[in-house]
Amino acid sequence: MAVPGVRARIGAAGRVLPGRFCAALDQLLPVGPWETHQHFFKLFEGMKAFRGQDQRVRLFRPLLNMERMSRSAARASLPPFDQLQLLECIRRLVAIDQAWVPHSDSASLYIRPTFIGTEPSLGVSRPGHALLFVILSPVEAYFSSGPMGAVGLLAEPRYVRAWLGGVGDCKMGGNYAPTILVQDEAVRAGCQQALWLYGDDHQITEVGTMNIFLFWTDPEGELELVTPPLNGIILPGVTRQSLLDLGRKWGEFRVSERSVTMGDLLRGLQEKRVREVFGSGTACVVSPVSHILYQGKNYPIPTMENGPDLTKRFLKELTDIQYGRVPSDWVLPI
Repeated sequence: MAVPGVRARIGAAGRVLPGRFCAALDQLLPVGPWETHQHFFKLFEGMKAFRGQDQRVRLFRPLLNMERMSRSAARASLPPFDQLQLLECIRRLVAIDQAWVPHSDSASLYIRPTFIGTEPSLGVSRPGHALLFVILSPVEAYFSSGPMGAVGLLAEPRYVRAWLGGVGDCKMGGNYAPTILVQDEAVRAGCQQALWLYGDDHQITEVGTMNIFLFWTDPEGELELVTPPLNGIILPGVTRQSLLDLGRKWGEFRVSERSVTMGDLLRGLQEKRVREVFGSGTACVVSPVSHILYQGKNYPIPTMENGPDLTKRFLKELTDIQYGRVPSDWVLPI
């Protein structure tokens, strides 16, 4: 990527691209001393390609992924890369392998750009060599219950996903492995996902690997869509930003980025001001929440009883754009 010591390799399903980006998939990750080093310096992105009824394949807001990956690379002390050049590599890769993009409006091609340090050393220092590559995989609906199947959440204050001054706002590999144990605990408790809390006041931050939204009447009596702010512990999701943009475009309710605590949510439930709670992310688009298990008590969330009208509307608006049913400058045709 025009940076000394950085090798860009793009490949999928055994296919290759010509020129300096050419490498067979089985040659992407040679075994060597850097295998240990790559665990220290590892980040990735998550994006998708969608096939519309017109058979055209589209990427959804890919520049936002490139910008986020660049920020993650800077935080991980990995070399800078040309965002537009990487995006063009991805576009060409998907064009070559577009037969892998499902012919379905409930499936897509998952795209995972990955960036690792490959310094041939066991020390902990800024790597002088790095490898940037892209993996493709067809995927179906994220939840087996379908796009509108509600999920239950375990809110366990003992566990923290991220903290101020850390890397919770970056897609680092190390942010995800520690969440598996909590996810397993949530399943054993009869839930599907973990609701991540932060601080002594139990601020609501994220749900599983998704951003979270609350649609309610606020304490002042105004209809509001609220999601936690980008304060360093929240991942700046592309779907999150898209929902905020749509909500502000509609102008039908206040759209806020501010902290909400479990105490705020429980008071809203008690006063019957809560309409919907849902997660958002690349994998699921939107995911309604049915209940929250918190401090030994199950709190029903009336998301499904309210339609869920807003969640469904967001899902339709975004998927119409992603699958090309409506024109939008948010998509990049392949």
